[in-house]
Amino acid sequence: MQNLEAFRELINTPKKIVITTHFKPDADALGSSLGLAGFLKKKGHQVTVITPSDYPKFLFWMPNNEEVINYEDYKTKNKANKLLAEAEIIFCLDFSVLSRIESLTEPVRQAKAVKVMIDHHTFPEDFAEFVYHDIKAAATAQLIFQLIVLLGDKALLDIPICECLYAGIMTDTGSFRHPSTTPAVHRIVADIMDIGVNTNLIHRRIYDTTTPERLSFLGYILSEKLVILPEYRVAYFTVTAEELKRFNSQTGDTEGIVNYGLQIEGVVMSVIIVDRPEAVKMSFRSVEEFAVNRIATKYFNGGGHKNASGGKTNIGLSATVEKFISILPEYQSELLAVPF
Repeated sequence: MQNLEAFRELINTPKKIVITTHFKPDADALGSSLGLAGFLKKKGHQVTVITPSDYPKFLFWMPNNEEVINYEDYKTKNKANKLLAEAEIIFCLDFSVLSRIESLTEPVRQAKAVKVMIDHHTFPEDFAEFVYHDIKAAATAQLIFQLIVLLGDKALLDIPICECLYAGIMTDTGSFRHPSTTPAVHRIVADIMDIGVNTNLIHRRIYDTTTPERLSFLGYILSEKLVILPEYRVAYFTVTAEELKRFNSQTGDTEGIVNYGLQIEGVVMSVIIVDRPEAVKMSFRSVEEFAVNRIATKYFNGGGHKNASGGKTNIGLSATVEKFISILPEYQSELLAVPF
């Protein structure tokens, strides 16, 4: 982080702090937020985590989850707005442009608080006074751990804080199989384990707490909605609004499905296209050097990491699928050149 000493001085005395993260938070977004909140509370700060939306139930186990305010909940919206207006510092975690926090964008932008951005996504927007940004980091939770160490506060790390940070690191590395899993990541995880975190338990809490309804939904999508385009080495899934309703799909139920496409031998890119009420949402995954963030950014109002990105459209599901297929010839030679 640039201006580390000024940042250290900023958080050296108790302040009113809000931490927020991107719309539909995943384990890294929520884990880094709650992990940082736990650390800042130990420093004497008054801290509240405000999310722009709900998030999957398989994340509810995280320490202090019950204190999180969902900005979409009308019952607590006034309280959230008051906290944002009174905040002295607002931490923006796991997103690099303010539009990623949807309805929270303007309240955060207009707040008088000092903004701090901690993130590992590409093309950061210039909105924060303090920035800790590294696209090579495997997860924002990794950056939170590193920042605490840089501040000389490693002794404040405890099991609840590290449980949250481990969840973020584990999921954003794909259980340590993505290329972002560096020796530094393993050293941080070793430190987390030394602190006493039960990493096996966290894995089970996140991956082994599904419902029968979600399994039925997954089986249906895999058996009925998978399309393979061998000429491009691409697989994709589509999910209609009717199908989401039929299977009583909850927040988080489509998470991870896109990765199944990459389990098919020879597939380089996998995409899931979901018809949500607010927009058609897309998740892109790839292997090796094929960068899906280029496609997400250029054609689908999105972006993200080289091998994991998101996008969206407002043209409907069928038109989005047609558009996606129409751009594949542009990348065909690259897709076919990826070694297996």
